[in-house]
This record gives sequence, C-alpha cells and structure tokens, in this order.
Amino acid sequence: MTKISVLLLCLFFFSASGLVNGSSKHQKIGVFELKKGDLSLKVTNWGATILSLILPDKNGKLGDVILGYKSIKDYTNGTTYFGATVGRVANRIGGAQFTLNGVHYKLVANEGNNTLHGGTRGFNDVLWKVESYKRNAKNPSITFSYHSFDGEEGFPGDLIVTVSYILSGKNHLAIVMKAKALNKATPVNLANHAYWNLGGQNSGNILDEVVQIFGSKITVVDSKLIPTGKFASVKGTPYDFLKPQVVGSRINKLASTKGYDINYVLDSEKKIKLAAIVKDHKSGRVLELYTNAPGLQFYTGNYLSNLKGKGGYVYQSHAGLCLESQAFPDSVNHPNFPSTIVTPQKPYKHLMLFKFSTY
Repeated sequence: MTKISVLLLCLFFFSASGLVNGSSKHQKIGVFELKKGDLSLKVTNWGATILSLILPDKNGKLGDVILGYKSIKDYTNGTTYFGATVGRVANRIGGAQFTLNGVHYKLVANEGNNTLHGGTRGFNDVLWKVESYKRNAKNPSITFSYHSFDGEEGFPGDLIVTVSYILSGKNHLAIVMKAKALNKATPVNLANHAYWNLGGQNSGNILDEVVQIFGSKITVVDSKLIPTGKFASVKGTPYDFLKPQVVGSRINKLASTKGYDINYVLDSEKKIKLAAIVKDHKSGRVLELYTNAPGLQFYTGNYLSNLKGKGGYVYQSHAGLCLESQAFPDSVNHPNFPSTIVTPQKPYKHLMLFKFSTY
C-alpha cells in the first residue's frame, strides 16, 4: 500500500470520532456521490449501501463494476444485499441462538432455523444517519451512523455503529466500520456485501475472472452452511485459490451450493493484510483487497436469477462475486474461533481497502 493510503487509513481507523448516537430521525433516503480522479462512488444511507463504483478499464473507458437494483425503492424491498452493510452479525448463526456470559439469547431466524446477516431486519434494511459528507476534500469521504437498540433482532445491548467510505490515492476505496457497545457485551461482525464484476455490471458473468485468495484453510460447514468448528486445507480441492485460478474452472464440482459460498481463514498475521486479488482479462481491471479481518467469505452470486438490475440489465447466476472480509461465521458458538464479542471497554474496528488498477 502507498504511504498516503496507510496514513489516511490510520487516521480513520484509530480515530475515536464518528462513534456517536446515530439517530436517523428526520432524515430521508438519499444518494451521495464521491469523486476522485477517474473514480466515482455513489452510496445511500439506506443500509449504508454502495450503489455504484465507476472506474476506467485498460483503454480508459469508464464502467460500473458493482451490481445493483434499478431504483432506490428496490433496495428497500431487496433480498440480495446488493452493496449493503450487513450486521449486527454478518453471515450465519446456527440455530439462531447463542449463550453469552451465562445468558441464552434467541435471535430472529430468517434462513430456515438460522440467522443470516443479522435477521429479518438487519443493518442493510434500516435508515442510517449521515454524520459527515466531505465531497470536496482531498480525500472525499462520507460517514453513516446507526444506533442499534437493545434487543434488536434478539441481540443484547445498545450498539453505536459507523461506516465510512473514503476515496484516496489513485483509484483506492477504503471502507472503515466501527462499533461501540454502550451497556452490554454483544457479538459484532460487520461486512460489506458488494457484488463485483470487473468487466462491468452489465457484462455477463464472472466465471472467466481470475481470483487469488490468500487463505490456505476454510471453515468446514454442514449442509446448511453452518460451521462445524473444524478447519480444512484447500489444497487439492476446488477451494484452492492460493495461486490465481479462473473462477469457473472448477465451479461445477460444487453442485450442492451451485458455486462458491465459503469462509477462508486468511494466512497472514499482519494487522492489515492482502486478502484477495481479482483480475478481468477483457477489461484489464484489477482489484486488490486488504483487510484487518481474519476471514474472507467468497460468494459467487449462485442464486441470482432473472433479477432486473441497473439500466434494465437482467442478472443471472454468477453475475457477480462477493469478497466479504469478516470474522468467521457462527463465531459466537465456537470458542476455538476468534472472538467477535464487543464490550463497552472493547470496541469493534474493521478495515477494507480496495485498490484498483489495470494491466
């Protein structure tokens, strides 16, 4: 990473500001744009969601590389989590329940008997407050906040959450997520659920894109995609992306899930580490993802079907891929997984840095 990116991320990441009471009263759903050089980002305070990200290909032609709905109204009724901030706990919690400090908590189940991405009304499905909007700054940024109340979807304690989007360097997008528990310990695992297609959101599927993931193990899951608590090596399996691999080269071996939907244990012990690289040969675009999270959920949009998106383009299976840096799924029920428990004395911080280039 460049020095300017590191300094900027440290400023946002370690600053105590931004953790405020995020009441969204009297606010309306809005669309906000950030521009820096050839990079243009649009976001909304509904779900602290990315709507579009426009950047040049190898020939300088601009294109939108984020899948999304055709209107803001569709985001308020959507079920795909396009571009959204998901939480209070991203990914799955087995049995929609957990025990913490001797208290048993029953959550809202929204995927069979399990909880997915925070429940039926997760952070993707609420209105966030706009705390700051610096569109004319050297490094344009916007910060959203949300006050998650005690008992929301069954989770304990009041929680103040902020999500900041920052454009920095040359074609760099940083996302900084913070959370502070006000009165009770609670699990927190926030993630961004953007669906990427480096060829362009209307270019077809991502099966020809080349992916490298810096994780030599996965968290083993059962038939409902709930972790068993065990780990498995990716070597010799379709999950091996330690060296760059074409997404579609082995995807037919994953019939039960119709594609990739698995958490990788990232190998590096660095605080901020390279998690994944994606390349699209036709456009020449390259995405590098750096994060401080221990895991990366790789999902290939397996169940998209006849979904009308931006510009009237219809998305089908594998129209986009998700790179969700996060804690391990169902961590609250597996003591051998890194802890996701946040307390008033121990706040939560999650960093993502996306670096875009061409080749």
